[in-house]
Amino acid sequence: MRRALAGIALAVTSMVALSFLIPLALLVREQARNRATTTAEQRAAALSPVLALTTRRTDVQQAVSELGSSDQLVVRLPDGSLVGTPHAPRDALDRAVRRRETLTVDTAGGWVYLQPVVLQGDRVAVVEAFVPAADLTRGVAASWGVMALLALGLVGGSVLVADRLGARVVRSSRSLKSASLALGSGDLDVRVQPDGPPELQEAGAAFNTMADRVLDLLAVERELVADLSHRLRTPLTALYLEADRMGSTPSARRVAEAAGQLESELDSIIAAARTPLASARPARAAAGAGAAKACDVAEVVAMRLDFWSVLATKQGRPYERSLTPRLVPVAIPEDDLAAIVDALIGNVFRHTPEGTAFAVRVERADSHVFLTVDDAGPGVADPDAALTRGVSVGGSTGLGLDIVARASRAADGELTITQAPLGGARVRVSFLLADTSGPG
Repeated sequence: MRRALAGIALAVTSMVALSFLIPLALLVREQARNRATTTAEQRAAALSPVLALTTRRTDVQQAVSELGSSDQLVVRLPDGSLVGTPHAPRDALDRAVRRRETLTVDTAGGWVYLQPVVLQGDRVAVVEAFVPAADLTRGVAASWGVMALLALGLVGGSVLVADRLGARVVRSSRSLKSASLALGSGDLDVRVQPDGPPELQEAGAAFNTMADRVLDLLAVERELVADLSHRLRTPLTALYLEADRMGSTPSARRVAEAAGQLESELDSIIAAARTPLASARPARAAAGAGAAKACDVAEVVAMRLDFWSVLATKQGRPYERSLTPRLVPVAIPEDDLAAIVDALIGNVFRHTPEGTAFAVRVERADSHVFLTVDDAGPGVADPDAALTRGVSVGGSTGLGLDIVARASRAADGELTITQAPLGGARVRVSFLLADTSGPG
């Protein structure tokens, strides 16, 4: 922008300067010529009274010497003799005598003025005033030089002013841009000092207002999440009581285990939601800057399959597991990876009838590990809608697959939904393999 403003100022000022300087330069040259020719005409006119009184050669020579140089003032006497050195062509002199009219002639050496003087006895004398070419343009070059310097000063000054104004605008724009990027990266405390033109000052003030509003909305949202999570403790307590009534049966132990895990998750959510935003941001930045502790995908999937196998057996769901024997570490916390596996397998149980078969596979490629969950259910008619946050194709909240997709992208992978060989849906998640070699 700064360079563009300077270029615009240069172009506009140059056009204005040229529009004035070109006519002014022509006018200066014309004025210099008019001044020289007017002086020559006045000298020629001064000889007319002398010629009216006498045409004696000596008297005319004396008058010519008093008025100017004989090289610039010449008289052709009625008898055809010349006083001085003529510059006009012979035919021009003859025409001035014959037609008795005033003539001007441009020659290679300059400008010639011929003024006929009619004397007694119908005799004609001609006064010739000559102006050298140098006198016609005397002072023009100096005037043009002064005008050119003034024009350069005007153009340079306008470009300098435009550059300073552009620098101020660019500085304000860059400050607003940096603050916007910082806000987008999670720095909610960033603010700008409104500067520059009024429009940018208004934009800076609007940015500060927006940042304050975002901070307030996030605080309200976090408090709301904490309150909603806390309200779940009531049905969680009921689960504990129900498990106690069931005694020490395996079902009671599983219910108690699930309730304990749920309570742990709720505690984590409430603690995170109640953490002040200013202290939560550095923690998130540190988490993003350093690699998460690697966990083995096959090990976590096997553990979660063991958990879901009890429910699968109860519902008569045949399932197949195919886990690579190779180490497949990924830079995702074990709890997060377990939540991903639970979301994928849980979708099978929620959206397919009891007795529907499913399969879970973990495969390793050169740089990625693939977690695939197939089912023999009705499938997903619109995969794009299923991957849209808040949109569900099966009556749920629509957040499960979105959470899986975001976790996959965080690990440089992706989530895809296609048709499974079993006839239902195939959900495949890829993760970038973690480097567990450590520093060499």
